[in-house]
Amino acid sequence: MSKLLLKNVEIISAPDTEQYFLGIDNDTITAISKELPDGFENAKVIDAVGKIAVPGMVNTHTHAAMTLLRSYADDMVLMDWLQNKIWPAEAGLNDDDIYWGTMLSIVEMLKSGTTCFADMYFAMDRVAQAVEETGIRASLSRGLVGLTPDADEKLVENEELFKNWHGKADGRIRVMFAPHAPYTCPVPYLEKIIVKAGALNAEIHMHLCETAGEVSDCLKEHQMTPIKLMDSLRMFECGTLAAHCVHVNDEDMDIMAAKNVRVAHNPQSNLKLASGIAPVPAMLKRGIIVGLGTDGTSSNNNLDLLEECRLTAMLHKGISGDPLLIPAKEALALATKQGALALGFTDIGELAVGQKADIVLYDMQKPYWYPRHDRVSLFVYAANAADADTVIVNGKVLMQNGELPQLDVERIYAEANTRGHRLTK
Repeated sequence: MSKLLLKNVEIISAPDTEQYFLGIDNDTITAISKELPDGFENAKVIDAVGKIAVPGMVNTHTHAAMTLLRSYADDMVLMDWLQNKIWPAEAGLNDDDIYWGTMLSIVEMLKSGTTCFADMYFAMDRVAQAVEETGIRASLSRGLVGLTPDADEKLVENEELFKNWHGKADGRIRVMFAPHAPYTCPVPYLEKIIVKAGALNAEIHMHLCETAGEVSDCLKEHQMTPIKLMDSLRMFECGTLAAHCVHVNDEDMDIMAAKNVRVAHNPQSNLKLASGIAPVPAMLKRGIIVGLGTDGTSSNNNLDLLEECRLTAMLHKGISGDPLLIPAKEALALATKQGALALGFTDIGELAVGQKADIVLYDMQKPYWYPRHDRVSLFVYAANAADADTVIVNGKVLMQNGELPQLDVERIYAEANTRGHRLTK
């Protein structure tokens, strides 16, 4: 058995600003107390004085290997960006490219306090390999496009991914099926995916209602919104994580609430691609689970989920004129517990006895952490994700003092740079 003790640590969810002991036994938090807990006298100790413990953040929607295309194509609308820049570049990707692009993303996520992510891409066995090697937690799915001759082969790949990796890596990996979007997956192909996912008791991760054009085209072709179309196909019976949901109406959201559709909200990506602003407050009012995501990193500045958290809180206040609309505490929940639930993880996202030990220690010895009237407010509105000092996932220390000793970071940077330039020549 392996025991780890964090001492002199402040806890963001605690009702006071006192220092605590936080005990971890193997992969689970087993003690949170102001006194040395029994059984931890000989544990490995991390002195966390001056640091605050926050649940590891959960990124609910990524295409991680797209870090290789970051800054290649910016300031474009979605379909122009995809059709004329991204898809042609992706045609040159090989499996090793995806592995190294994913490794770069994992480094970036760990260094900014993200301990779990949902990825939809291809060559997902290599993505799973990267997840297993680095110790991070993930929900993985093979992106499925039904307009290509090998569409059925891709579906088999997703099935094999589920059989080979779901529940693996000490339970850190979950697998979903990933029809890309209504405009890339004809109804007969969607029906095949739904049947296959249902047979395996697997859930679905899909882009839905990202742009006004997507909704308009779906209405013209099917006389239904994308949400109503997927509901008519009984896709939501599988359990669904819907990415974006920018252009949803009241009827759509009522369906989503009734069918427990969870949402991956990607505010920076949606703003940068001019897709619009999702009605997150209306979703939350209906009890819809909403997590935060960063989307493809070439449409985004970075994988900083704290920035998504801050933007979500501030953006909706500005739109509504209501400063109480999404308070800091709720915004933090979207980045942690709600994000975990969106991905189907029920045992992460909180600092509580019985939860898996996915914990980030942030250095508070920074000017923007003073004065400390409200630590949650400071974390959401003032803190910097780069202040992540120590990262623990599943009870294992992956980063300490800002360093990732188990990873060859310099090689990851070099591989990503070389491969990214090759793809965009």
